[in-house]
Amino acid sequence: MTDWRARKGPIGVLTGAGISTDSGIPDFRGPRGVWTEDPIAELLSTYQNYVADPELRTRAWLARRDNPAWHATPNSAHQALVRLAASGRPVGIITQNIDRLHQRAGSDTVVEIHGNMFEVVCIDCDFTDSMAATLERVAAGEPDPACPDCGGILKAATVMFGQQLDGAAIRAAVQIAENAEIFLAVGSSLQVEPAASMCAVAVDAGADLVIVNDEPTPYDDYAAEIVRDPIGAALPRLVSEILGD
Repeated sequence: MTDWRARKGPIGVLTGAGISTDSGIPDFRGPRGVWTEDPIAELLSTYQNYVADPELRTRAWLARRDNPAWHATPNSAHQALVRLAASGRPVGIITQNIDRLHQRAGSDTVVEIHGNMFEVVCIDCDFTDSMAATLERVAAGEPDPACPDCGGILKAATVMFGQQLDGAAIRAAVQIAENAEIFLAVGSSLQVEPAASMCAVAVDAGADLVIVNDEPTPYDDYAAEIVRDPIGAALPRLVSEILGD
């Protein structure tokens, strides 16, 4: 059987919270994850709760203000993917993360399947603004700032549980998965759909699936290789192997 590293076609990458932990951003379900240490924080990620409860929205704005992603920098795993693309290989990244560290590292083709935390949208109209500008309103004494155009509820431009995903982002993610000869799933528990199912899309289209995660996932049986080593060391090593360094 030919080793998956020998394949020379496009590479798809699905990244989850685990790729950003070395940048100081905690994951969600790990032993020291955000939801593990503070179960109430998971309520802030549920759309119905957010819309119904002004106090939850107030807490959510403070959580955005204090999010370590504001000051985080890309780590060796993000940089490894930039190096992979710089080699001339087509590389498409599907990320579940909202921290924009892939873009800060220099990656060009990034599909933010769950949105990003640096923009704000109104749930009732087309108003958008930067998160920084909205947090200035919070600091000025508006604990739950309303839309200046229609008075509606504002939220981060992220996809919450119970909220419909952006159709264009899903289509772009599927295209990356279908075109890939190698599909890397990095730092994701692969428990949240439809992001996790991109692994199945890729495998069904003929890709070799490689999972880099410290815990078992529902897609392990589909993988050509499973790597449990720390991502900050494992992904640069895999990239070097792919490139033949």
